[in-house]
Amino acid sequence: MARRGYDLFGEAVAREGADTGFFIMGGPSNDAINACISQGIRMIDVRHEQAAAMMANAYARVRAKPGFCIAASGPGTINFTTGLAHALVDCAPVVAFGGAAPISQYARGAFQEIDQLAIMKPVTKFAERVYDPKRIPEYVARAFRMAMSGKPGPVYLDLPGDVLYADVDDDAAIEAPAPRHVPRPVADAEAVCELVDMLRSAQRPILVTGSGIIWSGASHALQRLVDVAGIPFYTTPQGRGVIPEDHPLCFVQARSTAFKEADLVIVVGTRLNYVVSYGEPPRFSPDAKLVRIDIDAAEIDSSLRLGLGIVGDAREVLNQVVTELKKGEPLRFPAWSERLSATEQAKLPKHEAQLATDQVPIHPLRLCKEVRDFVDRDTILCVDGQEILNYGRQSIPSYLPGHRLNSGPFGTMGVGLPFGVGAKAAMPASKVVVLHGDGSFGLNAMEIDTAIRHKLPLLIIISLNGGWTADPDQKKPGRNLGYTRFDLMGEAFGCYGEYVEEPSAIRPALERAAAAVAAGRTAIVNVVTDWRARSGTANFTNYST
Repeated sequence: MARRGYDLFGEAVAREGADTGFFIMGGPSNDAINACISQGIRMIDVRHEQAAAMMANAYARVRAKPGFCIAASGPGTINFTTGLAHALVDCAPVVAFGGAAPISQYARGAFQEIDQLAIMKPVTKFAERVYDPKRIPEYVARAFRMAMSGKPGPVYLDLPGDVLYADVDDDAAIEAPAPRHVPRPVADAEAVCELVDMLRSAQRPILVTGSGIIWSGASHALQRLVDVAGIPFYTTPQGRGVIPEDHPLCFVQARSTAFKEADLVIVVGTRLNYVVSYGEPPRFSPDAKLVRIDIDAAEIDSSLRLGLGIVGDAREVLNQVVTELKKGEPLRFPAWSERLSATEQAKLPKHEAQLATDQVPIHPLRLCKEVRDFVDRDTILCVDGQEILNYGRQSIPSYLPGHRLNSGPFGTMGVGLPFGVGAKAAMPASKVVVLHGDGSFGLNAMEIDTAIRHKLPLLIIISLNGGWTADPDQKKPGRNLGYTRFDLMGEAFGCYGEYVEEPSAIRPALERAAAAVAAGRTAIVNVVTDWRARSGTANFTNYST
């Protein structure tokens, strides 16, 4: 008995435990998509392929497992690239499949023929083409494994039409190995002892962690270390919520002080990129000892200065450190914690006063305050934009791993709504709130239609400041976009819509919108904010030589 290559594909994807995929129909992928559906996989058709890759990214972050997407040949597959590049820089395990022109017609000008593999290699961790239909199960299994192995990242598999539609005898297909647990390498015992000695000699240690904690499932291990050793902790934007941010050793408002004054900086599961000023002075003390714990040895080797590098899985290494610490006298750093707490308490009144402003037009910080006070602790929050992204980072805490999604270190605008759809698809019972800038919302606004058609109700809040970023001097070219009535646009799709111009009207509008979401409708609250308000953050770019 023979089966088609696309049947093998659907079976292979299901064997990997995938339950949801994102796609746009088109040849030669249609029957591969049908094969997934026949295996019980929920396939969500979207309005742009870049959004499909972004949705798969959100699904992966919320579920801590690979998300997948599939597209038609040529332009459809190429549209994945923005979403995959974002996933690459984000270290997110997205598995992308692209239909392709038939191998038998290569170099003859076949319909939508282009070297998709060459295009995908720079934006993925691994990219390959299937030439033999018998090997489809093998390659699909490899794609899912590679997405999660070591440092996670996106993987691409090219599926030519004549491979998908070839007949394969049952006894000829190469059976892929059953899914298995990702290996978790432990650290060298001597390195763990050296780190514990460094901790016992330190007076002002801090932990800086990233999304590697999420992929490793290391949240509990990290909190054990914080509690056992009494070490203040900070996370990158992508790693927020791994420990609740109302933990007594989380001093958000004292971040700059902690970075500058720490004498031991332990970096776990994150890169030393521009987000943390590369771990260099003046943001960090030149005298501070730097320790890096990462599953990727090459990442550790990239450090310009390094006191100790430990290669291993974050969860395993953190558990090793806790075990070693418990062999000696308990650690505590009361003077250091009191110093950071005092800094925090000194800054909070001014911070809260800024949040509570009643100015009109509404200040974005006031909008963030209303969102902060409205959402539940377990709400999944997706934030996308420029000013609203930075203001949201400063003012809205997170409490659970994988429940805070944003534009990431690649700074990709347009991810907010696709992230919301992907997160809701991953956890349908959870509340999902998307906080968008008006410019970023416009990039993938048609995914409202995806949310509605697939009954994935979201609460979408738009900071409508009339354009791209704040520009008090009006010198930025193409800055002004006008004040679009996105609420009315949403109503045309069947959303519940509200338009807000007064600070006191924000909370009632959110409550009415949330009631609509609870009844199964996507809702848009369009809030007019001050176009002059510019968030104060560290300079991310420096174009001078």
